[in-house]
Amino acid sequence: MPDSSLFRLSVSRCFGGTVAVYHHTSRECRCDMRFSIYLPPQAEREPVPVLYYLSGLTCTEENFTTKAGAQRYAAEYGLALVAPDTSPRGEGVPDDPNAWDFGMGAGFYVDATIAPWDRHYRTYSYVVTELPELVAAHFPIRGDRAGICGHSMGGHGALVCGLRHRDRYRSISALAPIAAPMQCPWGEKAFTGYLGDDRTAWQAYDATALVATHADPSRILLVDVGTADPFLAQGQLLPEVFAAACQAAGQPLTLRRQSDYDHGYYFVATFIGDHIRHHAAVLHG
Repeated sequence: MPDSSLFRLSVSRCFGGTVAVYHHTSRECRCDMRFSIYLPPQAEREPVPVLYYLSGLTCTEENFTTKAGAQRYAAEYGLALVAPDTSPRGEGVPDDPNAWDFGMGAGFYVDATIAPWDRHYRTYSYVVTELPELVAAHFPIRGDRAGICGHSMGGHGALVCGLRHRDRYRSISALAPIAAPMQCPWGEKAFTGYLGDDRTAWQAYDATALVATHADPSRILLVDVGTADPFLAQGQLLPEVFAAACQAAGQPLTLRRQSDYDHGYYFVATFIGDHIRHHAAVLHG
């Protein structure tokens, strides 16, 4: 690699391509960050479209890479997969040791404005700006053909990043997303801690609020939710609230309720093929 700040930690052959993990010093998060990247066999001949995947609470770049089985479909459809970590980590990075849903592993894909979180917790800008620049500079991908997907907290991130940046992401999908974080306990806790008490500042990171001003009739959003998801019953996900906002804004949405599936990676692994096909149809179109 030409940039000495990018270090490869591992590489493995997978479905004719390669899956690798890298770490680098992040200018946005001011610490070392990790990401995984799957390059399909087609990337050995020419640059390929890229799908960014954002993981959920407590996850790292490893969960999706090892559990979802997505590489099989990415190889079939010729897409690169990039999965970043969910938050900054390391010595000097603040954390809440008494909470699993705030601090490390729970960056919520926002740019924090409240100390001490504001120095390192800038995962929104990391995802939408720094990481794509790094990937485009070092790997055979087509930066002009990118999509974004995510699960749970990462589904929230994918919807927010995709809606706010239609010029960067041609396709969007989410699995069990936290779709209206301003209206659920997870979102209220994270936004208060990272952004403060001014709820108007929260709207920039709430997909249900954003769709009113960022609807794009040319893009169909795909969202899957399991009917046995305990967080659905607890009011953490609120897909029906997001669906109503999409209908009011004229945003095309395919919302699928998958009978008896829960929130875990068996659910993700079952439907990730549909999501990759959804993105491939747009990114190769």
